[in-house]
Amino acid sequence: MNQTFKKKLLVALLAGLTVPMAALAADADLAQKIEALSRELEALKTQVKANEDRAAEQAKGSAAKADPAAVAELKSKVKRLEDKSLGKWLTVGGDFQFGIHNLSGETRPFVDVSATFANAQQALQADFFGNPSTAPGSSTYFGAMGMSTSSALTGLMGFAQNMAAVATYSDAQAFLGNPMNAGMVQGIGAFAAPVASYKPKNSALMTNRFALDLDAKVTQDVTAHARLAMYKTFGSQTEAAVTNAGSAPFFADRVGVFDGTVSHVPSDSRLNVDRAYATWSNIAEQPVWFSVGRRPSTAGAPSNLRTNDQRPGNGGVPSLLVDYAFDGMTVGYAPDIDGLPGAYGKVCYGVGFESGFKTPSNSISDTTMLGIALVPIDTDPLRVWLQWNRGMKIFDAPVMNDTYFGDTAVKTNLGDIDWFGVGFMSTLKKVGPGNLNFFADLAMSRTNPNNNVSAQFGFQGLLTGGFFNPEAPTKKTGTAIALGVRYDLPSRTKLGLEYNRGSKNWITFAPAADDLWTAKAGTRGNVYEAYVIQELDRTPISSYFSRAFFRFGVKHYDFKYTGSNNWVGAPVAISSVNGADMMATTPMKTATDIYATFEAKF
Repeated sequence: MNQTFKKKLLVALLAGLTVPMAALAADADLAQKIEALSRELEALKTQVKANEDRAAEQAKGSAAKADPAAVAELKSKVKRLEDKSLGKWLTVGGDFQFGIHNLSGETRPFVDVSATFANAQQALQADFFGNPSTAPGSSTYFGAMGMSTSSALTGLMGFAQNMAAVATYSDAQAFLGNPMNAGMVQGIGAFAAPVASYKPKNSALMTNRFALDLDAKVTQDVTAHARLAMYKTFGSQTEAAVTNAGSAPFFADRVGVFDGTVSHVPSDSRLNVDRAYATWSNIAEQPVWFSVGRRPSTAGAPSNLRTNDQRPGNGGVPSLLVDYAFDGMTVGYAPDIDGLPGAYGKVCYGVGFESGFKTPSNSISDTTMLGIALVPIDTDPLRVWLQWNRGMKIFDAPVMNDTYFGDTAVKTNLGDIDWFGVGFMSTLKKVGPGNLNFFADLAMSRTNPNNNVSAQFGFQGLLTGGFFNPEAPTKKTGTAIALGVRYDLPSRTKLGLEYNRGSKNWITFAPAADDLWTAKAGTRGNVYEAYVIQELDRTPISSYFSRAFFRFGVKHYDFKYTGSNNWVGAPVAISSVNGADMMATTPMKTATDIYATFEAKF
């Protein structure tokens, strides 16, 4: 073995063993394996040295001769070591984002339901402990009904208990048809907590977001992927900074953090498992794959244009229909068709809520999602998609802790929702000095409510009824459109414009979208966004796609109806909200987010 081969051998071995070693130093098992490989490498170095010495002696006319079989065995062992080096089977990537946001908006006047109930309870309790036999000023309505403070307080407690037992539309009608309950509703109205129109503002909300991606080749045709992520605001370890702490929240998808939005809505600095799944490809020597785990069902196309990410490949879903961290599975097929390059289809199944054991006190069902995706063409110049999803046995509210409404939990299943979507994204190169990217996405939602109502939201169902105003379950159809364009200049400057519009009854499943106010994909009204991306002119190191850039933009919401990103309760025209409406969330007229980010993707 000559000197040149020795140097190349050692350099290759050391590079393969040491470059990724720092990224996984915390893993004890891997560290032990690396240490064993290092010891074997040292032994090989000793053998190489011995062979060189033997060759040198042979050159001097010594009787000792190199053993060809030993040299061949040594080369084979070196090859096996190279194949086992971390760089051969493990890929590390991720991203970091610092963001600063100037958030402002304007609300409409309304009556805060939660505060109204709290006022009634506090006032009656104060009266009871002051003089339980009379009905003083704070409870004069009940006094006019001939009720003492004690009986009014007892009646309120009984009212709340009976209200919690309401399960169906028929139950709600019977409940409000009871004169005593109807009187209590009117009596509670005497303690209304009106909220005047105001202009919420946070002039400098700063955020940190970090994610680490690990891709491992397990065996031939089997890979595993994990994504660990955290997302928090500066100076906070809760989601309160973006949920209107202490007041009725602005939007249902920002009431709190739950299973489908962990690490996608700012909360705390814990590094959570955002994705974890394994994929078996080339099943039966056919272009078929099976994948199971916590799915890559967030940040799908065409949102990658605005976030300056790579295309999501065949693992994502259209962002207009779904942006939710699902646990589930996929079976896909990608035939090789000359006229349809990159074509594939897949069937997906996910679980959005696990209801637990069925017991006499628990009749709630799991919330699940079934989807069929057809992508007839997927190339750099053009990607086309068609999607159908069905959300089955949709829950009324997710499990969340310490929100404005206290600890929330699923109380009932409200029915099903069907979604249909069709869209495309394309790139035209050499349009003037740069490249032009553009997309269009159309979608429709169709609710299929059952007869259940949500007692915790005042007898509202799947897009039916207002607070204490139950409505017979009816199917509601909503539509949405998303349009966008991005022009990429040779100077690494990218200029983008996007537009979203959702109809009165439009509902999507996108609470994990990266919009701070609320997911623009689920807005009932118009959303306009303009942005500029400026990439740093630096050579990528960690991967071909690695990059660092600044992003500056403005996002403006013009709401036409209440209930954006909420499937509980009937929407109300913003123009008709006049201060007498009893609502659980603050009705927003407009909202704006002026933002700047510094991002590194590796």
